[in-house]
Amino acid sequence: MAMKLNIALACFLIVNIAFTINAQTVIPANAAEVERWFQSVVKPISAAKGTLEPSVIAAEDGGVETLDVRQDGKGKFKTISDAVKHVKVGNKKRVIIKIGPGEYREKIKIERFQSYITFYGTDPKNRPTITFAGTAAQYGTVDSATLIVESDYFVAANIIISNSAPRPDGKKKGAQAAAIRISGDRSAFYNCKFVGFQDTVCDDKGKHFFKDCYIEGTVDFIFGEARSLYLNTELHVIPGDREAMIVAHARKNQDGEGGYSFVHCKVTGTGGHAVLGRAWFDAARSVFAYSTISDVIKPEGWSDNRNQKCQKTVFFGEYANTGPGADLKRRVPYSKKLTAAEAKQFISLEYIDAAKWLLPPPRV
Repeated sequence: MAMKLNIALACFLIVNIAFTINAQTVIPANAAEVERWFQSVVKPISAAKGTLEPSVIAAEDGGVETLDVRQDGKGKFKTISDAVKHVKVGNKKRVIIKIGPGEYREKIKIERFQSYITFYGTDPKNRPTITFAGTAAQYGTVDSATLIVESDYFVAANIIISNSAPRPDGKKKGAQAAAIRISGDRSAFYNCKFVGFQDTVCDDKGKHFFKDCYIEGTVDFIFGEARSLYLNTELHVIPGDREAMIVAHARKNQDGEGGYSFVHCKVTGTGGHAVLGRAWFDAARSVFAYSTISDVIKPEGWSDNRNQKCQKTVFFGEYANTGPGADLKRRVPYSKKLTAAEAKQFISLEYIDAAKWLLPPPRV
């Protein structure tokens, strides 16, 4: 009896916590309202000082340093790597690295204490591409990434990040190749494109925000243990594999705070050979809400990764999705059709504590 009471109390607390979320931070159900809502909630530094952490205000408010990277030699730097090296370890002020159009063949790492760096593509319609052909066989999976971000408060806007290594054939060991690894906390990506095949985006650790982005791949092309919110982002399954998986989340236990939430996203592709996600670790957590899902997704929707034990510990949720791949009738029994109350925490900016750190795309 005591155990039943404890379980009932826990459920009561979970439901009531969901209902205490600030209504203003909840993403609208109508996709046409999202942009106006975002602009009203995520305000520039001049209007957001009441909620932002003091360190964020200090970094953003005045004294922002701007570095120009241009391949034609008209900027201060010709390579992005050289501009990153210019940022001192222990940096506490926003540094905006303006990147001109072109293809930058570089493997870049932003070190742990190089915080508050922004990569800004100067032309949103002609975004610069950062590309490298590193593979897991050469560097290990997570370090194969073209761009590695280990610092906090990183921002990227109007950038294409690619790993140009050949497509894995399923036979050659170590062929997986990441485009980006994000291991720092409180990072935001606006109008960015991530190109690769297997393991395209290593969304590794921390709280992250993706808006108006495009991510493509074949197997596990978004993976890691982070707690991230993806808004109005296209997830494109490249055809040609026998099976494909979009998400491989790595939450190890049910007490972990990690989990991916995809809201007003588009799952595109054809072939009916993919799943929304699989259990990389036993307590993997991924949620899709208000998203449009094509028939690239198989009717079962999710995979336990051939580990039946994790069916009791994974959290695979769906809420108010549309499209031929969103039909829940034949979903695996361990996935969840979320109620409005259950979905609420996943469709709110509070999911990533956005009020403390998130700012709109930079205007340079």
